[in-house]
Amino acid sequence: MKEGLSDEELDARHADKMRKKKAARDKILSTKTIEKGLLIVNTGKGKGKSTAGFGMIFRALGHGFRVGVVQFIKGRIETGERAALDRFSDLVTVKRMGEGFTWETQDRQRDIQAARAAWEAAKEMITSGAYRMVLLDELNIVLRYDYLPIEEVVEFLTTERPDDVHVIVTGRNAKDELIEAADLVTDMTMVKHPFRSGVKPQQGVEF
Repeated sequence: MKEGLSDEELDARHADKMRKKKAARDKILSTKTIEKGLLIVNTGKGKGKSTAGFGMIFRALGHGFRVGVVQFIKGRIETGERAALDRFSDLVTVKRMGEGFTWETQDRQRDIQAARAAWEAAKEMITSGAYRMVLLDELNIVLRYDYLPIEEVVEFLTTERPDDVHVIVTGRNAKDELIEAADLVTDMTMVKHPFRSGVKPQQGVEF
């Protein structure tokens, strides 16, 4: 027992601590009154950027919201999330616009054309009024290689995105301009990864 206290005394101390914590939390929450669409960026070297984005998509689906997904890079890969989203065809639109990772195509002009087509589809989706949340999966990758002008992307997402639409952008190496414009940024840090130990990408974990 801590400090010689009985279980009853420890329980009472814990309950008092939690009451104070709840009161402080409720006070903070009472000051948060703004409701708006958010620009969300998931970046960093750690695994889970797209996974977190799709997690928000599924959460939105749980509330009955219509959602959209534009995949800028992973268009050739059959993923578990795509198969799961197909079950919600009345609420979700998925556009697989990419032709694979840049080291697979090995064709810069082809990658630029694919990025432009995906971006035009994304803009149409975001401004259509049909979707509450849009995931721009791996957009950071095409911005990293300058396949799209970062100024154009940030300008659109900050001035033309409807006030009630959430947009999620994923991918490593998010540019500073996008991070500055975003409402929520998560930088995922890699601590360990099985790939470095010779483990290949596996269904249900990587795709």
